[in-house]
Amino acid sequence: MKSVLRILPARINELIMKLPTKTFSEIEEIRLRVNRQVEVAYNGLHYFLPYLFSKEEAEQFISKLANHSFYTLEEELRKGYITIEGGHRVGLAGKVILENGSVKAIRHLSSFNIRIAREKVGVADKYIQYLFDHTWKNTMIIGPPQTGKTTLLRDIARLISSGVQEYDIPSFKTGIVDERSEIAGCVHGIPHLHFGPRIDVLDACPKAEGMMMMIRSMSPNVLIVDEIGRPEDTIAIMEAINAGITLMMTTHGNNFEEISKRPLLKPIIQHRVFERFIELSRRDGPGTIISIKDASGAPVATKRRAVGLYD
Repeated sequence: MKSVLRILPARINELIMKLPTKTFSEIEEIRLRVNRQVEVAYNGLHYFLPYLFSKEEAEQFISKLANHSFYTLEEELRKGYITIEGGHRVGLAGKVILENGSVKAIRHLSSFNIRIAREKVGVADKYIQYLFDHTWKNTMIIGPPQTGKTTLLRDIARLISSGVQEYDIPSFKTGIVDERSEIAGCVHGIPHLHFGPRIDVLDACPKAEGMMMMIRSMSPNVLIVDEIGRPEDTIAIMEAINAGITLMMTTHGNNFEEISKRPLLKPIIQHRVFERFIELSRRDGPGTIISIKDASGAPVATKRRAVGLYD
């Protein structure tokens, strides 16, 4: 949260710091809208701070964001979000500028959604028995937004790159293709979150291109990627699997049955590429694991557990 608080206007920073300790520790989003009250979302609830976010503060906020950008600000504006130190992502809304039918940029920014990235070391420990058997299993983490997919994926990457002495699991060469700069929390290409000694990161790199680059140049045993969203991502996944690489990834969805019908994922599911599917929800709070399923969609673990995002 320190990197987030540094870029907020001083008065908003003060009000957030005065929130009850439990509320502060559970903050998921901070929404800034010009001429409207600042909204804080936490543990599925929301609260409006007694403060209006001004146009002048929006301009100052944009200026601070530009200093934290890993690309030029123009490139970030085209994507609709800016990732800052620590893996926190700032979503943007305003007037969209089109060029040849595609988004060129967003101007006159009026809304900002700061999504807080959380690192919880150890949340994946209890699931090792389902994900490792002589080697790590190809695993897909399924869940709606804000269910802890990236938090869990990040900790799995830590285990793979560190090894797990308790289970006699050695460390593996681990490549992260971090398209949205959320998994590794890189600053100038260097990950600032907790990983093992055998980690390599391609920061702000499109997944399809990044997976092929990693395979050609860094020879990983395991690839870690965030949500797939393009046909070329699906092709790259199949190529990586055929090259003998283990994949750990996330996707938006409610459950195995739902994503099995999605055109981009259907061929992957039908070929039984992934051996484990972890279904997440917010039923008992962010990070609740509803079920862990095998390649056919049959449950291998169904007891609900929370991965402890706010412990």
